[in-house]
Amino acid sequence: MRVKILGSGAGGAFPQWNCGCSNCRRLRLGSFHGSARSQAQVAVSGDGEAWFLLNASPDLRYQIEATPELRPRDMGRNSPIRGVILSGADLDLCLGLLLLREWHSLQVYSTAGVRAAITGGNRFFSTLERMPGQLNWQEVDQGTAHPFQCDCLRFSLLPLGGHYPSWVASSSECPAEQAVSAIAIETGSQSLAYLPGLPRVTPELVETLSACDVLLIDGTFWSEEELIQVEPNGRRASEIGHVPMSGSGGTLEALSDLGGVRRIYIHINNTNPVLDESGPEYRAIREAGWELAFDGMEIEL
Repeated sequence: MRVKILGSGAGGAFPQWNCGCSNCRRLRLGSFHGSARSQAQVAVSGDGEAWFLLNASPDLRYQIEATPELRPRDMGRNSPIRGVILSGADLDLCLGLLLLREWHSLQVYSTAGVRAAITGGNRFFSTLERMPGQLNWQEVDQGTAHPFQCDCLRFSLLPLGGHYPSWVASSSECPAEQAVSAIAIETGSQSLAYLPGLPRVTPELVETLSACDVLLIDGTFWSEEELIQVEPNGRRASEIGHVPMSGSGGTLEALSDLGGVRRIYIHINNTNPVLDESGPEYRAIREAGWELAFDGMEIEL
């Protein structure tokens, strides 16, 4: 399995367009010990020919053009991108679908609840229904392995709890348990788990993740009150569906027993001090055996 990290930042990327926090300001001034990041996006392939996107970020067009493997290979309209798996309905996860609207057939996999949240009464997504088969949406059950078309990979959506974004109207078609999923990809005996949003850590989840070879997990915030420290009206990490890295119950502590798993933080917010590779937070995760995803990172299993 080939895995390409097209983007590793949280919503708004790094630097964020309207943010003057210490990280963003120093990066713009050229005095920051770290790199810019586009919004989180991952692509996987079992054969290097057919590629599947894990979610669809708002930066997707740029990310595709920056990745030779994802560009058209023949004359006319074509693409090696065969499908998209959605882990949730947040705009950071699905807005990129609208960038793939140029009369191209595409397979999309999600829970029934996520599909209903995105397409129910949402006129924007009608741009993906202008020709028969333009968007082939396949609803999948959580916890069940599904084969990809045109590839040797299998995937599963694993329930994480959480909630739908605030713009989704409450509906019986959007069951709460289907709101947020982890994406697990398998090929042979190798497996990868992708969790750009992690609302909570449970013993059952830890057991599941311990069987993976590579873990790409929510690194949005360093601390529970990180946003409050930047903006007094900000919310706590847990209030917006993210377990922070540090502190009691943070992922550094809660997942410390996964020593045999390659653990990589992704979806890193612009305010997170771990982005500063000269700082103590970055040293802390490296000493604990974690890595920090970066745009252009490649993984082979």
